[in-house]
Amino acid sequence: MHGFSDDDTSLDELERLILDYSAERLRYDPPPLDRTLTPEQLREAAGSTITEEGLGGRAAMGLFADVLAPACLSVDHPRYLSFIPCAPTEAAAMFDLVVGASSIYGGSWLEGSGAVYAENQALRWICDLVGLPEGAGGVFVPGGTIGNLSALVTARGRARHEAAKGVRPFRVATTSGAHSSIASACEVMDAELTPVEPDEHGRLTGPRLREVLLAHGPESYFAVVATAGTTNFGIVDDLASVAEVCREFGIWFHVDGAYGGAGLAAPSVRHLYEGIEHCDSFIVDPHKWLFAPFDCCALVYREPGYARAAHTQKAGYLDVLTDTSDWNPTDYSVGLTRRARGLPFWFSLATHGTRAYTSAVERTLAVAAFAEEEIARRDDLELVGERHLSVVVFRRLGWSAADYQAWSDRILDEEFAFVVPTTHAGETLARFAIVNPQTTPEDITAILDSMT
Repeated sequence: MHGFSDDDTSLDELERLILDYSAERLRYDPPPLDRTLTPEQLREAAGSTITEEGLGGRAAMGLFADVLAPACLSVDHPRYLSFIPCAPTEAAAMFDLVVGASSIYGGSWLEGSGAVYAENQALRWICDLVGLPEGAGGVFVPGGTIGNLSALVTARGRARHEAAKGVRPFRVATTSGAHSSIASACEVMDAELTPVEPDEHGRLTGPRLREVLLAHGPESYFAVVATAGTTNFGIVDDLASVAEVCREFGIWFHVDGAYGGAGLAAPSVRHLYEGIEHCDSFIVDPHKWLFAPFDCCALVYREPGYARAAHTQKAGYLDVLTDTSDWNPTDYSVGLTRRARGLPFWFSLATHGTRAYTSAVERTLAVAAFAEEEIARRDDLELVGERHLSVVVFRRLGWSAADYQAWSDRILDEEFAFVVPTTHAGETLARFAIVNPQTTPEDITAILDSMT
């Protein structure tokens, strides 16, 4: 098949090896945490893997299963609480195999109408959570960095088109709590990022935003970026007051909900997002807190036509696509070639129903609330501010930065848990990010006990 031969392993055997490995991995409850190896250790264990004659399927699969995979941390482990974890449902993870095997091009309606239709159904659920109108829509992109960049490119395109003669908007406003990808996007776009001092709760607010806009000239801004769940603390900006100021000056209002946007599905915290329904664009990463596999970011627009104007690539060989009114996902973000990365998320939603998603998000919020209470009752631990969403930041009294690192290294070396320290205002701290419904109060207690 495909002109390749394999003297070592038949196609039937290779199929069995891969499917058996995948099935066994999905049955782990929980999966092994595993541990990181050094380049020297991997060279010794794996050696040279790319050879002129090939290793053969059986040997290559054995090398991955026995050497390479155990040298990768299981991000879906219930005690993986660093950064923002990824905990896909079994349905989503299994369907990722289907997507890979199906050779679907997900960039155009002409080539992948069934896939695009299904992805758009999942995007509509997200639009409904946000409160966007019927005409809203977008695309699944690799991650929040591309999602934020694409939204800002769209915002700049609209601002330049609508600006008065001789005015060229070139600024973006946000707070220091915004994700690092916002600064990165501004660097790529050669745009100026102007900071807005957050309020006492760490939030971007309308009044403080208004001061900055007036100080620099509102006409020089093409976007304001608010955050619905900061990465380090889980803080949701004052979206309602920010939206009001953006409407006052006619500036594009983008909301980065890469991590925290999933909280929209949880009635217990939905009030924190008041005003989000006024956004012009929004992102959320289903691979973070909506139980999809990497790489999956949902980017949606209130008026997708602006994105199509900003992103549609023109070429003679593309005329058959761009000269139609079809919904072509590549028209709404940076990039042309794309896999149908939203399908595993769609399949899980279609399989389990949205009520199950609400229950799962609420479960993680309950475990985060337990962690907050457990930390508060221990004499050697201290919360750093209130809990926001499912992120809990705290300090171990008497510890130095070296103590935190030694503890983190030890529990990882034991393959017990993965909890790396963070920093805030120059201080090293401990942080839990709880997005896995399989994380239990007992897991939290055991990790906290390890700090004693």
